Amino acid sequence: MTSHHEAQGAGDCLGSGRHAELHADLRAATRRLLQAADVLRDADWAAPSVCAGWSRAHVLAHLALNAEGLTGVLRGLVAGVPANTYASVEARDRDIVDLAAAAPDVVRRRLHDSAAELDAALVAAGEVPVDATFERTPGGPVLRAGVIPGMRLREVEIHHADLLVGYSPADWPARTAERFLRRDARVHASAGLRVEATDTGGSWAFGEVGPEAPVVSGPLAALAWWSSGRDAGGAVTCSAGVLPALPG
Repeated sequence: MTSHHEAQGAGDCLGSGRHAELHADLRAATRRLLQAADVLRDADWAAPSVCAGWSRAHVLAHLALNAEGLTGVLRGLVAGVPANTYASVEARDRDIVDLAAAAPDVVRRRLHDSAAELDAALVAAGEVPVDATFERTPGGPVLRAGVIPGMRLREVEIHHADLLVGYSPADWPARTAERFLRRDARVHASAGLRVEATDTGGSWAFGEVGPEAPVVSGPLAALAWWSSGRDAGGAVTCSAGVLPALPG
């Protein structure tokens, strides 16, 4: 694992260029999420979310714990002491269940406090090279520090829409939806299809595509929602007739 100090000289850092832009977009998305949590009635926290088996309380508990985990990672990168996002997959799941069972005011406070701490940690980590690495769990996937702002933005925006509180992918800034599609095009490079936004004209190749490759089309926001693994309903269609399931 590469620490902050070992990666000095890598050039690009978390406080530069597009990373600063991402941080600004994350701040705006986080404000929207916190406002939604603040006005959500306590009686409505137990209602189902888009995430199978998760209530709204589970989604918001996950977002709080995710922010806490990423804050620990960033602080570790600054100090040169490696830290993981989660102690284990099992601990992550158990902590979500435990926090979701707490009173809504407890979860709200954790959500607000963790968001503020993560924001401060991102500022403090501005000189951390983007190529410094960390593990999500001990011995688990190794990730680059540079993915943290974008990864957290996905968590906030997608799970905000998962809450079913009147916020949908159509409310995402176009720049955010485009970021998600660029990321998913890389992640799902084995899909072998083209994605085309009917409202913006944007186009993304999900892997090697030839003239006969299937074309998935729809509004930009609906495409980004679909590529995240959610059901976009009839808003997204495929030239092959059946909308493909993305691998992985």
